[in-house]
Amino acid sequence: MLTKSKPSWSISENLITPESAFKNRRAILKTIGISSILTTISPKIVGSAVASTGGLKPSSFSVKRNLKYELDRPLNNEKDVTTYNNFYEFGSHKLISKDAQKLLTKPWTVTIDGMVEKPIIIDAHTLISQMQLEERLYRFRCVEAWSMALPWIGFPMRDLINFSRPLKKAKYVVMETFMNPVIAKGQKQFWYPWPYREGLTIGEAANELTLIGVGAYGKPLPKQMGAPLRLVVPWKYGFKSIKSIVRFSFTDKRPVSFWETVQSEEYGFWANVNPKVPHARWSQETERVLGGGGKRIKTLIYNGYEEQVSGLYRDLKGESLYY
Repeated sequence: MLTKSKPSWSISENLITPESAFKNRRAILKTIGISSILTTISPKIVGSAVASTGGLKPSSFSVKRNLKYELDRPLNNEKDVTTYNNFYEFGSHKLISKDAQKLLTKPWTVTIDGMVEKPIIIDAHTLISQMQLEERLYRFRCVEAWSMALPWIGFPMRDLINFSRPLKKAKYVVMETFMNPVIAKGQKQFWYPWPYREGLTIGEAANELTLIGVGAYGKPLPKQMGAPLRLVVPWKYGFKSIKSIVRFSFTDKRPVSFWETVQSEEYGFWANVNPKVPHARWSQETERVLGGGGKRIKTLIYNGYEEQVSGLYRDLKGESLYY
């Protein structure tokens, strides 16, 4: 008799949330337009979060905070975070929040394909409704040597991997953002390799820290921050956290990401934060805190998440892990 072994990304039964927690999610899902489909979703799939919102203002996203992911620094002001953004699809400056409002996030479909048991195209909000949402406080470190700290709302990417059912041969997951130069003027810059693409190893994607973000500050993600769903990998430089994702593709070949294609000497595949490895044009030893009046603090290896992620790279030889 043949027995099936669980793949490494499989979620154990004790991580599935009980039905009693399911009821708290109706207000959340209503906010993003999916409460009507709740009756078709198994409560075994939909989870709860873990604690209170810790002093955040009352809002439409009433998920609870996972206390495992706390910070030793204050959160940045919401206005600062939502008005200082990199989103090259809408321009190379930071004040793109107004232009980003042209992005239409409903309807929004997500394709899951490549080395999976069955490729699918699914409505983004339907996908979100099947995931366990929680709030986590994370540091965010841009490769440009500025940083912030904010409360993300999202679900672990390992849940998406479990949902996608990749084949055992799959070693990487490639993510791709939308392509619409009519509304996203930056995509008319033909010298860039649009659409924006990023990738992770399956191990990185399944790491406990890796989050698919759908909200921040107790609200659905604003468009300039990558609505309706984006990647959040807090131990890597910010350009790895691709915004407004439309595709997840599983593959056995390491992808070449957007900035790696543009200038591989400065932006690599791994892009792990390391203060001892300078960028080609500036130091990474310190970072300017967003909204801090020019205040600079010391940058930490892996952005302070060494304990959770250093094991991912222990056996890699000859790789440029830190740019």
